[in-house]
Amino acid sequence: MVQGRFIFIGLVLLATAVCGPEGEESGSAARAAQPGVTVLFDGSSLDGWNILGGANWHLDESDGSVTADMGIEGHLVTESSYDDFEVIVEFWVESRTNSGVYIRCSDPTDITARKCYEVNISDMRADQTYRTGGVVGVSSPSEVVNAGEHWNEFVIRADGPRLTVTLNGIEIVDAEDSQHSAGVIGLQFSTGVVKFRSVRIREL
Repeated sequence: MVQGRFIFIGLVLLATAVCGPEGEESGSAARAAQPGVTVLFDGSSLDGWNILGGANWHLDESDGSVTADMGIEGHLVTESSYDDFEVIVEFWVESRTNSGVYIRCSDPTDITARKCYEVNISDMRADQTYRTGGVVGVSSPSEVVNAGEHWNEFVIRADGPRLTVTLNGIEIVDAEDSQHSAGVIGLQFSTGVVKFRSVRIREL
């Protein structure tokens, strides 16, 4: 019996050691494989996306991201339109970066906070009302969660008029607004360095 216990414990420790270092990536892969989840960007190509503006979007094979760090303001915009959904976006930014995720944009050629919901990425925004995680013009984040210099995960849910934003597991927006009901999704570059990867969507 004692020998059996040692064998069992050894197997558990071995499994933990094998899974541990890649836990974050394995979790992302598991979520992407869930029923009803569609991968919008997997790091291999920009198929399904249109480029607007003058940012230097390029694929970075080292981390599976699409990156922009130069040029004038620009957006990556989905070819498809969505109404009710949950979109999951992993991103990396500098502390000084100004970026964002736009949803329900009715005009795919005009990605602005007036014609979309903009979930902001801006730790150092002069007006902190709509800093990182805030929905511009709709709701401030309930907590200060800085995104600079590390990988982050947004879970943005739009279900009818209800909008929720969860950043790194912390729900920081739960609001209702009926300005925009459907449209494309846009990823923004304005200033600094921004990387996006593993963009997935689950339609509701």
